[in-house]
Amino acid sequence: RITVTFNINNSIPPSDDEDTQEEQKPDEQEPELTSTPNFVVEVIKDDTKQTLVLDCHYPEDEIGQEGEEESDIFTIQEVSFQPTGESDWKDTNYTLNTDSLDWALYDHLMDFLADRGVDNTFADELIELSTALEHQEYIKFLEDLKSFVKCQ
Repeated sequence: RITVTFNINNSIPPSDDEDTQEEQKPDEQEPELTSTPNFVVEVIKDDTKQTLVLDCHYPEDEIGQEGEEESDIFTIQEVSFQPTGESDWKDTNYTLNTDSLDWALYDHLMDFLADRGVDNTFADELIELSTALEHQEYIKFLEDLKSFVKCQ
């Protein structure tokens, strides 16, 4: 069983201050705000008591870039095993940062995810879903803020 969780809070990267309004031509539109949340993939097998947990991120320099060769639009930052069925993860369980991981093993982990449907297509669809949810929550926040400020 595969479970993917994400949080839209703080998922929109900060805009560059270099692109000021003065530099922007009047007919150009503001760049669309895109939500790129960190997400966690949990892989649970019925015959084990552990859940494989992969903490994934969208690198800021990869978003919206199309290179000549196919590259992954997300990365695995951390990998750990957590007890299956427990709602709270234990900070004492060993967590491997993939910066120190052999590149071949890292590629196998990415292939492992891709074989289970967590690939670039999934990551693109997650960005679309997250962006829609973030925009919806932002509008609701503005409406709530307006109501709150008007209240005496």
